Amino acid sequence: MMCGEKLRSSTATSLHVAAFCVVVAATIIGVQGSHKVYPELQSLPAEKVDETHRTGYHFQPPKHWINGSVWGNIVWAHSVSKDLINWQALEPAIEATKPFDIKGCWSGSATILPGNKPVILYTGVDKHNRQVQDYAVPTNLSDPYLRSWVKPSKGNPFIDPDRSVNASAFRDPTTAWFVNGEWHTVVGSKRDMVGVAYLYTSKDFKKWVRAKEPLHSARGTGMWECPDFYPVSPTGRRGLDTSALGKEVKHVFKVSLDLTRFDYYTIGVYDKEKEKYVPDLGSVDSWAGLRYDYGNFYASKSFFDYKKHRRVLWGWANESDGEARDKDKGWAGIQLIPRKVWLDPSGKQLLQWPIKELEMLRSPDPRKLNSKVLKHGRHVEVDGITGAQADVEVTFSFRSLDRAEPFDPKWADLPAQDVCHQKGSTVPGGLGPFGLLTVASEKLEEFTPVMFRVFKKGGKHVVLFCSDATSSSLAKGLYKPSFAGYVDVDVSKTKKISLRSLIDHSVVESFAEGGKTVITSRVYPTLATGTKARLFLFNNGTEEIEVDKLTAWNMGKPVMNVPLNKGASIN
Repeated sequence: MMCGEKLRSSTATSLHVAAFCVVVAATIIGVQGSHKVYPELQSLPAEKVDETHRTGYHFQPPKHWINGSVWGNIVWAHSVSKDLINWQALEPAIEATKPFDIKGCWSGSATILPGNKPVILYTGVDKHNRQVQDYAVPTNLSDPYLRSWVKPSKGNPFIDPDRSVNASAFRDPTTAWFVNGEWHTVVGSKRDMVGVAYLYTSKDFKKWVRAKEPLHSARGTGMWECPDFYPVSPTGRRGLDTSALGKEVKHVFKVSLDLTRFDYYTIGVYDKEKEKYVPDLGSVDSWAGLRYDYGNFYASKSFFDYKKHRRVLWGWANESDGEARDKDKGWAGIQLIPRKVWLDPSGKQLLQWPIKELEMLRSPDPRKLNSKVLKHGRHVEVDGITGAQADVEVTFSFRSLDRAEPFDPKWADLPAQDVCHQKGSTVPGGLGPFGLLTVASEKLEEFTPVMFRVFKKGGKHVVLFCSDATSSSLAKGLYKPSFAGYVDVDVSKTKKISLRSLIDHSVVESFAEGGKTVITSRVYPTLATGTKARLFLFNNGTEEIEVDKLTAWNMGKPVMNVPLNKGASIN
């Protein structure tokens, strides 16, 4: 698997992305892993692009594949942006042309060296089908868009795995950080079922040496793809440079687990003397731990935006409609909306929120509802909104918690999504289910509920947050999962809970309680498409729910081919 994008902030002024897309070719990568290859589809031209489920304001290529299901000849495509919303596509930055990457240019990251000199570190698959770590540098540093990149023969690969490393599971170098007079980077790997983050150091960014011990490892987790390692401030929302250290600074270590296809993270302490990362007590590695997103979200990368002093996270979502449909529609895979991330005041988890720049696409005349009561069994349409392309913020409140259902002790050992699937949106409850019916048809033959249900557990309450694609489409053969996570909020004090949903044709990104829990769903309706898609509020619990405040915006389309002024600088 490849990370979905490589981001960098250059001289605190410009933002570049190099994301994987497919160039339709017959080259096949023949290494160990879970990659499913479809040679019969790679030779098919994608001249016809079906727009029905294409997103309106998410980043995706005009056609073909972006880290999706039809997997083959991998390059680093290249687009540039001043705001992470409007994009200009350029020529590919890195293609498979040298012996050290002749069978594929896979994931990696970028690092800014002193003197504002960017370097891309990436995984190449060499002529022996080994995964090695390579680097590329701009051909012309005076070009503000860094259109052309070169892969020097001297010094490549900069990390060549020795016999103690599994060369078929050794990929995705991180952004490098500088500490103790040396540069450091991590490469994801595995030893049998032990997930491993190998640590490499260099004094000159040329000669790299593997540390005696990994930065971190965990049993039973399998291959660690797309690792990410970065500091977070213990207070406030400001991001930190990747090399930042401090007595109170915490660190986040994230991996994409090949076994589950989800991104997991822990919060802990980086011991710069021992060169080890130690998760905090209670911060658990693997699928029992925290996730950035409890839905369709994988291969994420973060970067520090020097200009706005924020850490930005960008993830990728694959398709859920099958390889044959991807071929028919001529495209596959999208990048999700970039998110600002920071440490929750509790210190126990991260918070995430769509970047501010997204709001430039909001319509100037939002639809507003205040103090609307939702009785049991009611659903209310939010009119004036194009249900296929919208941004919705809503706060729900309730007068009492007395009707909350008891939390079944058997659920404690189940993933939250299993509880969501079992209870659903139509099964009546006490306090919930309530929320939004997104991408819905007029008569509700199709809908994707984004909802809450509150349970009693001992003397406390448990808030289940769901995005359930089970009823999202009448089409057959789709993957329509119930995604869910629990929200760490004390509703006994507030008796309120908030929700924001970004709806964009075939994707619904939802943020509960200010970004404490996030879920992304992919949906493929047959009736609720385009202008026929509707948005509803609903309540199937016996406790009345009040919509304190709802604001919904129709969303415009960003410019995906911004004209470039060759003589201008980015500011």
